[in-house]
Amino acid sequence: MKGRARLFVAVDPPREVRAELARWARAVPLREGLRRMDVDALHVTLCFLGWCEASQIEEIAALVGDAAAPVDGLSLGAPVWLPPRRPRVLAVELHDETEELGELQRALSDSLSAAIGWEAERRRFRPHVTVARMRPGAIGARELPPTPQLSFAAESLTLYRSELHRSGAEYVPVERVPLAIA
Repeated sequence: MKGRARLFVAVDPPREVRAELARWARAVPLREGLRRMDVDALHVTLCFLGWCEASQIEEIAALVGDAAAPVDGLSLGAPVWLPPRRPRVLAVELHDETEELGELQRALSDSLSAAIGWEAERRRFRPHVTVARMRPGAIGARELPPTPQLSFAAESLTLYRSELHRSGAEYVPVERVPLAIA
């Protein structure tokens, strides 16, 4: 396979949770310059790999499959503008009560680093779901409605290809591994 692909690995919340987040985002008074994410694009990024050689996709997909482990004890937290100083996204924080999500992120990060030389971000992993993206110069609402109070288990672990378009990025699943709770 030739070329390059922009890749990331994410946990997918159940469809019902994504639908509630999308409903919540529609209730937020967004100003001009903000674009709400489609319900099918809502996810929790664990490792953003960036541009990779297309020839590495199979190896990365295998690593994703090997790392897959059940993730329970997740719940939605407060809305947050990220990054705090110059926000570009409106997100909803995720609480990881069992720390299984953090463990999965660390294991996957270590595996990707060892196998393909990927360098993990230095900042602390901050689990969240991005619900809207801001264009440069946009200003978000100061008052945000409370988020839905939902607890859930992760549905799947997915390697995504991010295809950039004028209208925004499209996230195409390359490999999806169900995360069934035993």
